[in-house]
Amino acid sequence: MKEVKDMNFAEGEILLFNKPRTWSSFDVVRKVRGAMRFKKIGHAGTLDPLASGLLILCTGRKTKLIQGIQDAEKEYVATIALGATTESYDLEHPRENETDVSHLTREMIEARMAEFTGDIQQLPPAFSAIKIGGQRAYESARKGKPKEMPPRQVTISNFEILEFPGPEQFVARINCSKGTYIRSLAHDLGKALGVGGHLAGLVRTRIGDYSLENAWEISDFADKLNALRPASPSQE
Repeated sequence: MKEVKDMNFAEGEILLFNKPRTWSSFDVVRKVRGAMRFKKIGHAGTLDPLASGLLILCTGRKTKLIQGIQDAEKEYVATIALGATTESYDLEHPRENETDVSHLTREMIEARMAEFTGDIQQLPPAFSAIKIGGQRAYESARKGKPKEMPPRQVTISNFEILEFPGPEQFVARINCSKGTYIRSLAHDLGKALGVGGHLAGLVRTRIGDYSLENAWEISDFADKLNALRPASPSQE
């Protein structure tokens, strides 16, 4: 990891951060911009507020690289809950349509997961930031007037179980293309199994060749920057 003291924000830096849960992607941009005291900065791919993990920011001349980074394959570790749905496909809204899942085995779930690998058609959640008719989809959904979401083709190159304490909730790794909604994947898997499902947790672990394990904690990055600045003269 490059030392903060060696960074040149105007020339351009690619900065990896671990986005905290409940922060929006722009919250991270705003916090880092304030710490750097440098305006030309943007993020390379949003994360939902309830997700955490890798968020990449580019500064200065390297903002030109944002599109290429956004287009790279993503890796996520997702906690998928079966036996209930939510309106937003995640924990932003309460669970509903509770269903018994005791009959499900790991093998049954994995067989259905295999149907969601490769090139698939996916419907984005109604509570998403996609613009339809110039308005964000979630704005209409929050008013009780959800927009009809057009399907999109996405690619799931890997969908595997990492931890399986039981069918009620398990942890999976997903490698996927740009534009994939992991919330929709959890919802659609639950629907295919006939029990409903939603996303209970999400961490983005990789974007292309960039890994979460090399990311800064935002507070550590800000502290390093502050330590480089000369102390203000004391007031007497």
